[in-house]
Amino acid sequence: MEGRGGERWAEFGRELRSWRRRAGLTQGQLGLRVGYHHSVISKVESGLREPPMGLPARLDELLGTGGALTALAGPTTGRRAAYLGANDPTLFAVVPGPDTADRVTPPGVPVWPLGLPDRGFSCPLHGDDGCAVPPAGDVLAALDRLDRRDPTTLPTEPVPDLVHGLTALLPGYTQTAVESVSTEVVGAIEHVLHLLVRWAEVVDTAGRSPHSLLRLAAQYAQLAGRLRMQRGQSVVGMAWIGHGLRWAGVGGDRVAQAMLFTDYCTLTRLDRDGASSLAYARALGAVDPTRGWMSTLSHLYQARAYALDGGAAECRRQVDLARRGLARLDERDRTEVPWLTGDEGEVRVESSIGGALRDLAAHTGDRATARRAVHATQRSLAHLPVRMRPTYLLLTLRLADSYACAGMPDAAVEVATPVAQEALRTRRTTIVHELRGLHTRLCAGWGDLPEVRELADRLRVAHR
Repeated sequence: MEGRGGERWAEFGRELRSWRRRAGLTQGQLGLRVGYHHSVISKVESGLREPPMGLPARLDELLGTGGALTALAGPTTGRRAAYLGANDPTLFAVVPGPDTADRVTPPGVPVWPLGLPDRGFSCPLHGDDGCAVPPAGDVLAALDRLDRRDPTTLPTEPVPDLVHGLTALLPGYTQTAVESVSTEVVGAIEHVLHLLVRWAEVVDTAGRSPHSLLRLAAQYAQLAGRLRMQRGQSVVGMAWIGHGLRWAGVGGDRVAQAMLFTDYCTLTRLDRDGASSLAYARALGAVDPTRGWMSTLSHLYQARAYALDGGAAECRRQVDLARRGLARLDERDRTEVPWLTGDEGEVRVESSIGGALRDLAAHTGDRATARRAVHATQRSLAHLPVRMRPTYLLLTLRLADSYACAGMPDAAVEVATPVAQEALRTRRTTIVHELRGLHTRLCAGWGDLPEVRELADRLRVAHR
């Protein structure tokens, strides 16, 4: 840091060191009480980094400075008073889902990470500093010892090993959700969420920062909301996403905020509410315009929103911006969202573009746009890992629907027939949505063809 900003943070660091020593605390002790690793406190005291959002106010409260550190930090764009627990009685409000589960570990997780960050999940206590993860057995044993219905058994501060272990579960839960057509893992995820919310409230009541636990809860809420949505339970899904956004906002977790906005985009698009979907897509891009991956996803979701209402020019412009953005992702982007790079990134971007162009073609009847949707969806399928079966089913149906929009019913029937029954059995909302669109397009244009009638009979359950 150079110039006046660097001088301000150097002065802030000197003042913080003075107050900390006056309180008789080590950097490690102070870090534990405000929810940050001692290395973060060390860097702030040395003037090597700006204090994280909301930390000056929390330090003032803890050290009894009379607001001196907040005054030194001054107003900063995007900064907010983050310690809202004591003043916000709704922060730990009743959360949805049952507080019971037969198992906590996700089924079929092949690898337990040795450290964090892992597959885009950073430590909510220490960020990307690098944290060891305790053995899975130790984490599960610790969870078993905690009575989720008795707050007196919960620690009065975030315990790093347990926080690390709960974070390490997230990549496994996410992988299970992506690779399996079943959504039963949502029960285990919501079980952990109830624990996290109770624990955060206990920590807050004890006068310590619950921010790390709320950041972790926001990530779990995003996954729970997505799985509820896949079950067709959009009200509960919206509730989890809403809770997650508030927790991410209080905890200053912009990555979680952005990801939660993507789920709002999807939910409103499934309701064919283009205006709301567009508003959420823009909100996603505004979370942090300096992060290329957020801008790229914002353009993708804006393209899909414009397509719903036939906004051809703007849809195509957003598609071009998304492709350019993907090519310019930097190292921070690749660390925060590794799934937006390599083959997996190609799948996500091209499948979204294919969906946008298909929706646009369905609205406008433009067969040239439908052919571009075919090509984009074919590209995404070519890069799709075999293990991602639900995505394969969804994209195969989208490809068939794109063929139908392009005036090629024979190709649509040939592509859809082998997967129709399996797709019906999944009951996943996004897959059923694709089935309904395909059924509508085929019946409207070629309902008199025998092969179309045969496939339409199979798809009729989805259309009801």
